[in-house]
Amino acid sequence: MLELMVNGRTYPVDVEPEMPLLWVLRDHLGLPGTKYGCGVSICGACTVHLDGEAVRSCTLPVSAVLGKQIVTIEGLSMAGLHRVQQAWIDHQVPQCGYCQTGMIMAATALLAKTAQPTDDDIDRTMTNLCRCGTYSRVRAAMHALAAGSSAPDTGKT
Repeated sequence: MLELMVNGRTYPVDVEPEMPLLWVLRDHLGLPGTKYGCGVSICGACTVHLDGEAVRSCTLPVSAVLGKQIVTIEGLSMAGLHRVQQAWIDHQVPQCGYCQTGMIMAATALLAKTAQPTDDDIDRTMTNLCRCGTYSRVRAAMHALAAGSSAPDTGKT
């Protein structure tokens, strides 16, 4: 029996130590917000926070996360929407939405370390893939958050 700390709670899980964290979260803990995309840590749909760092959970064995704090999209905010989630809505970032939980998790980790990320910071750090190509909207939302707002700049005064 292994013990995981997820979203501020401790969970006992009876799984093999090499099982990917993604499947433990989804299938054993009932947290479906973390998505399966590629299975080889490229697309980022499976991004979660591990001790505050954005990590890909689809290839990360559960044994590697024992004793660490895991945060999923479900645990990002216990009191309504997180400010990044609100910015995503305000800037109409999602199209199909499949990759967006991973994008949001990557964005929150970046903003926690770099309050005012440049385009280069965003490009270097947010390597999540979006088939719908919403990267310009992601950047706009990130820059609005860095400026202290989640709302888009409409140019109106």
